[in-house]
Amino acid sequence: MERWSANIRVAIRSLHRTPAFAVTAVLTLALGIGLSVAVFTVAEALLLRKLPVREQDRLVVLWGEPADRSVVSYPFGLTTARDFARRTHSLERVGFFAYEGAWPTPIRDGDNITHLRRALVSGGFFDVIDARPVLGRAIRPEDDVVGAAPVAVLSHAAWRRAFGGSAQALGRQIVLYGNSVAYTVVGVMPQGLDYPRGADFWAPLIPARDSTIADVEMIGRLRPGQGPAVARDELTAFYRRPESSAWSRDFRGVATPLPRLILGETKPAVIVFGVAAVLLLVITCVNVANLLLVRGLARTREITVRAALGAARGRIIAQLLTENGLLAVAGGGLGVVVASASVRLFLAFAPTGLPRIDEIQINGATVAGAVGITVVAMLLFGLAPALMTSRVELQQALRSGTRQSMTRRSRLLTEGLVVGQVALAALVLSAAGLIARSLIKLERADLSLEPSRLLIGELAFRLDQANTYEKQIALLDRVLPAVRAIPGVKAVSPTVAMPFSGPGGWDGGLATEGQSPDEAAHNPVVNLEVVVPDYFATLGMPLLRGRGFTDEDRKGALPVLVVSQSAARLYWPGSDPIGKRLKWDSKSVAGTVVGVVPDTRYRDLRNARPSVYFPLRQSSFPFAPMMLAIRTAGPPAELVPVLRRIVGAVDPSVALASAAPFEQFLAGPLAQPRVNALLLAVFAGAAVSLAAIGLFGVLATMVGQRTREFGIRIALGATGHELRRIVLRRGLGLATVGLVTGLLGAVLANRLLLALLYQVSPTDPVTLGVVAVLLLAIATLASFIPARSSTRIDPVIALRAEG
Repeated sequence: MERWSANIRVAIRSLHRTPAFAVTAVLTLALGIGLSVAVFTVAEALLLRKLPVREQDRLVVLWGEPADRSVVSYPFGLTTARDFARRTHSLERVGFFAYEGAWPTPIRDGDNITHLRRALVSGGFFDVIDARPVLGRAIRPEDDVVGAAPVAVLSHAAWRRAFGGSAQALGRQIVLYGNSVAYTVVGVMPQGLDYPRGADFWAPLIPARDSTIADVEMIGRLRPGQGPAVARDELTAFYRRPESSAWSRDFRGVATPLPRLILGETKPAVIVFGVAAVLLLVITCVNVANLLLVRGLARTREITVRAALGAARGRIIAQLLTENGLLAVAGGGLGVVVASASVRLFLAFAPTGLPRIDEIQINGATVAGAVGITVVAMLLFGLAPALMTSRVELQQALRSGTRQSMTRRSRLLTEGLVVGQVALAALVLSAAGLIARSLIKLERADLSLEPSRLLIGELAFRLDQANTYEKQIALLDRVLPAVRAIPGVKAVSPTVAMPFSGPGGWDGGLATEGQSPDEAAHNPVVNLEVVVPDYFATLGMPLLRGRGFTDEDRKGALPVLVVSQSAARLYWPGSDPIGKRLKWDSKSVAGTVVGVVPDTRYRDLRNARPSVYFPLRQSSFPFAPMMLAIRTAGPPAELVPVLRRIVGAVDPSVALASAAPFEQFLAGPLAQPRVNALLLAVFAGAAVSLAAIGLFGVLATMVGQRTREFGIRIALGATGHELRRIVLRRGLGLATVGLVTGLLGAVLANRLLLALLYQVSPTDPVTLGVVAVLLLAIATLASFIPARSSTRIDPVIALRAEG
C-alpha cells in the first residue's frame, strides 16, 4: 500500500509538470469514453433490454403481403383472422388488433379537444403477450363483446403524462369527441410496452368496430419448438386454400418477431452508431497511446537515471501504469459527464415516435459500462507504451541520451498507430458522408406538390349525430364554402389522410376491362383518394393529361377517375389511359379515366405511390374524408384560430380537432434521418480531430528528434522549402496510406448502412471523393505546423545541443 501510495504521489507530480499533455489525454479519453457510453445507454434501452412480456421471442405478428409487395402489410377481415386462429398448429394463442394500429383520436377535455393514440385490441390480446399491468387489470375477453361497457388500459407513458402517474387514474374516463363514448380506465401497462407503436391507450375491438367490417392484424404466441418461419408458411398455405378468393390466393404470409417490430427502423441506426462508437473508442485509445509514446521519448533520460539508481524494470512499469491509471480514471469520470450531456442532447433531438424513449437514461448499468470501458482503455493504451518506455539500455542511454535509439524502436509503432487512426477516421467520415448525402436527397425529394403555404386540418365529426355518409357529406357541403370564404384562403379540399400517414389512408385493388378475376388478382394495390375539384389546385399538383374533376362529376353522371402516372403505367403499359375504365370487380365499374397527374409523396416520403382519385360526389366509400387541405395566401399558422372559429360556427356536430402547416408533417419522416446525420457527424468530427492530433504529435516528435539533422541541412544550405517538403511528405504519406486503407474498408463496411440510405450507394464515388479530399486537407494542415517549425531551427544551437 505504501508503494502504491508513493507511486500515486509521484504520478501526480509528474502529470503536474506536463499539464498540456495531461489535459489533452484526459479530454481525449473523456470524448471517446463519453460518446461510447452515451451510445451504449441508447443501445441498452432499445436493443438489449427485454420487453415487459413473458418469453418475448415466442411472440410474432402476422399479416398478408401481395407477391409484388405493392402493399407492405395487408390486413385480415376479423372473420378470416378467427378462422386462421382456429386452424393454426404453430401458435398456441392468437390475438387481434385493428389494422390502423395506434391512431390519433380526438378526445373531449371539457371544451377543448386533445388527442390520444388509441389501439383497438381483442379481449385476448394481453393474454397472448402475457404482460402484467402495474395498476389495475388488463382487457379481458368479456370486455370485447357487443354491449360490453367501454373500458381502456393506459400505457405507462400516457399514465404519467396525462394522469400524473397517480393511482387515482383508475376509474377516470376518456371521452371520445366523435361519438361521446366514455372509456373507463381499468389498468396501466408496464413501462416499455409499446405495441401497436405509439399507443396511449388500448380499448376493446368489438364494441368500437362492427365485427363484420373490422380489418385486423394478428399477434400470436408460438408453441414451444416452433419458429416464425413455420407460422409464416402456415399462413401462406391458409391464403392458398381452394375456397380463398382469387385475390388473396396470390398473397403470402409474413410472421415477424414482436421485438423487431417495436424497434422498427431504430435498430439499424443504433447498430451503426454502436460501430461508430467502438471505432471512436479505438481511435481514442490509439491517440492516447501515441501521446504516451511521444511523452516516453521525452522521458528517456529520466527513466535512464531511475534505472541507474537501481529501480527495477517492474517498478518503472508500475510507476508508468499508475500515471496511466490516473489519466484513465480522470478521463472515465469526465466521460460520464460527457455521456450524460450527450444523452440529454440525443433526447432533445430524438425523432417523434422513437420506441421506449422514456427508458433512455444514465443508470447503474451505464456507470458500470463506463468503468469497464475505462479499464479496457487503460489496458489498451497504457501497457504497450509503459513496456516500451521502460526498456532502456543503461550504458548506451547514459552515453548518448538514447534519443535516436528510442526513435528507431518506436517510430514504426507510432506511425502505424497514426495510419490506423486515419483509416478508422475515414471509415466513420465516409459513413457520415453517406448519411448526410441521403438526408439531402430526401429533403430535396420531388413531392410533386407545393408544400409551402399549405395547411392540413383534421375535422372531428360527432358520429352520434353525423352517423351516415350522407350526413357527413352534407356537413362538408357547409364547411367547405365557409372555409373558402375566409380571407387569405385560396383553395380548400377534403383529403383522406394526414400527410405521410403510410397505412393510415385507403388502399384497394382495381381491375381493367377485360381482365378475368384471376388476372385482376395480380394487380397491385394502389392508394385511393376521395377529393373535390379544387384538390389538385389546393395541393399544387399539375394536370399532365386530360382534365381534372368538375362540379358536374356527381351522382347520376358518368363515373370518372383521375390516375397518377405510375398507376396508368401499371394498368395500361405503353398506351393512353384517357378513356379507359377501371372496375372494382367483374361487374362493378369504378369509373372512366379523364385525367393523369404526377405521383406524389403525400402518403410516403420515400416512395411515390400509384394513386387513383375519385370525385367526392360520386364515391361510395363508407365514410367521408375528415382531413382538410387548405392553400393560403399568407403564413398558414396565422389562419388556425379563425379557421377553428368558423368551423365550429357551421354546426355543433363538427369541430377542427387540429391544424398544422404541411412542413410540420414533413418534419416527421425527416426526423430520424436528421438525427442519424447529426450523430454520425459528431462521431466523424471527433474521429477526424483525434486523427489530426495524432498526426501532428508524430510529426512534431519527428522534427524534435531530427533537430541535429535539420541543423546540419540548414548549415549546408538547405532552404526552408526543402525542409517543409520533407516533413509534409512524411505526414501526407502516412495520411495517404491510412486513407487508402480506410476507404477500402469503407467499401465493405458501408453495406451496413443500406437500411439508412436513400438513393445513395454504399460506394458512392462522390462521397468517398469528398472524404478523401477533406482528410488530405486536414492532414496537410496538421503536417504544416511541424513542417514550419523545422525551418526555424538555429543550426548553431542545434549542433551545440546535440554535440
